[in-house]
Amino acid sequence: MTSASLQPPAGPARRTLMAAAGGAGLAAALTACGAGDGSSDTVNPGSGGSGGSAQGSGSPAGGGAALAKTSDIPEGGGKIFKDQGVVVTQPTAGTYKAFSSKCTHQGCAVGSVAGGAIVCPCHNSHFSVEDGSVKQGPATRPLPPAKITVSGEEITLG
Repeated sequence: MTSASLQPPAGPARRTLMAAAGGAGLAAALTACGAGDGSSDTVNPGSGGSGGSAQGSGSPAGGGAALAKTSDIPEGGGKIFKDQGVVVTQPTAGTYKAFSSKCTHQGCAVGSVAGGAIVCPCHNSHFSVEDGSVKQGPATRPLPPAKITVSGEEITLG
């Protein structure tokens, strides 16, 4: 008996294992780069308006989802609604705007509203609370508007 016959063949099995581990790591990395947030795909972008306080002063056509009270949205700032994929801002007293919370750079969810800007934590893009325009890149496109309705003290999506 030779010692070669006592050892199991390790070459192909080890290579297969290493290739599988590398492929799994690559898949995980690609998923992390593109995933961002899963809920923002359900945003109802406005049809060209800027999501202001006077949009459809009655109740929305499809019966929108209640988001917040007007008092919940700070003047000069805003609030992010992750589950609905929208950020609502109040750039000036009594004026409310809404935008997709999905950054136009790589699709990450925006993380905060501060200093008159909606901020994406992934690459530090800043968007205006007034119109969603880019204040600081790397994003080059504005946040798309989302349609909201303000009725009394209630803000609804839709």
